[in-house]
Amino acid sequence: MKALVLKNPQELDLEDVPTPHIGSGEVLIRTAYAGICGTDRDLYLGLPGSAKADPPIILGHENSGRIAYVGSQVTGLAVGDNVAVDPNIYCHQCNYCRSGKPGLCSHLSAIGVTRNGGMAEYFSAPAEVVYKVPNGVALREASMMEPISCAVHGVNLMALRPNQKALVIGDGFMGQLFAQILQCYGLVKVDLAGISAEKLALGRRLSNIHATYKTDCETLPVEAYDLVVEAVGLPATQAQAIQACRRGAQVLMFGVGAPDAHFTMNTYDIYQKELTIKGSFINPLSCMDAISLLESGRLNISDLISHELKLEQVPELMEGKIGETTKALVTFPN
Repeated sequence: MKALVLKNPQELDLEDVPTPHIGSGEVLIRTAYAGICGTDRDLYLGLPGSAKADPPIILGHENSGRIAYVGSQVTGLAVGDNVAVDPNIYCHQCNYCRSGKPGLCSHLSAIGVTRNGGMAEYFSAPAEVVYKVPNGVALREASMMEPISCAVHGVNLMALRPNQKALVIGDGFMGQLFAQILQCYGLVKVDLAGISAEKLALGRRLSNIHATYKTDCETLPVEAYDLVVEAVGLPATQAQAIQACRRGAQVLMFGVGAPDAHFTMNTYDIYQKELTIKGSFINPLSCMDAISLLESGRLNISDLISHELKLEQVPELMEGKIGETTKALVTFPN
C-alpha cells in the first residue's frame, strides 16, 4: 500500500509498505480522509510540542474510513462500517486512568504519533477507539471527530451559562470550532480574535459571532469577558487572555505552547478577580459528543476545510508551499 513515512525531521517519503496486520482486538480501516494539523507539522519539523514521534512513522491522527477487516475478538463493528477514529490509546492501568482521568494517562500512545497512522491507504486501530459514523454524516466531516472532541473536552471543563460573554483568541481551525461549539452549548455572545481578515470574515459567516477583533491592528477589550478560550499558544496571546477577563472569569488555555515558553502576568489579578485558569489536553470521553454534534448539523465543518490534497502533495504543504490553510485534508480514492 502507499503510505507517507516520516523518516527523519523534514524527510517525508511516499513509499510502498506492507498492509498492516491486525491483532484479535483490532480492525483494519481503509482510509477515506486524513486531516493535517499543527501537531503533524511540528512532528515533521522535529519541533517540541504536544507529541513526540520516533521515526520511521506513518503520520495521520485525524482519520475516517471504512472497515476492511475485523479481528476475531471484536464485537459491535463489522466489515463495511463507516468509522472515525480517536487516535489516543490509554493504558487503563495507571493511577490517572483508574481515577477516571484517562486523558492524563502516564503511558499514553497515539495513532499517527507513536504507532503508524492514517496517511496511508490502510491503517489499524484498537476497536475501543473506533466509532461508527451515523448515516447522514459524511466521512469527510467525520474525519474531524478528533479535533472536535478536543474542543468539546475543553468546553466541558468550563462552567457555562447562556448569559456569559465569551472570547475566543485564535482564528484558525480550532478557534473557529470553539466559537461554533460554545454557541451550540447555549452561549449567545461569542467574540473572535485573530490576525487574518479572511478567517475572521469566515468566522462571521459560519457562526453568529458577536464581534471580531484583528489583533495586529485592534486592541482587545480589557476586563470584558466571563469566558476566554486561548487557542493560539503564544505567550502574547496567553497574556491577552488573562487581561480580557472580568472578575470571576474562566480562562481555558488550549493553544499548544512551546515547552520552554513563559508569559508574565499580574498574579494579584488571579487573586482579586477570582480567576479560574484551566489547561485542556486531548479528548478523553468526548468523542460521542463530537459525533452527536456532527449528526445534529449544527456545526459547519465543510466550509472550514480549505484544501483537499493527494497523499503525494503533503510534503509541499509541510514546507509551506501550498499557501495558508484553515484545514487541509488528504483524500483517498474509493
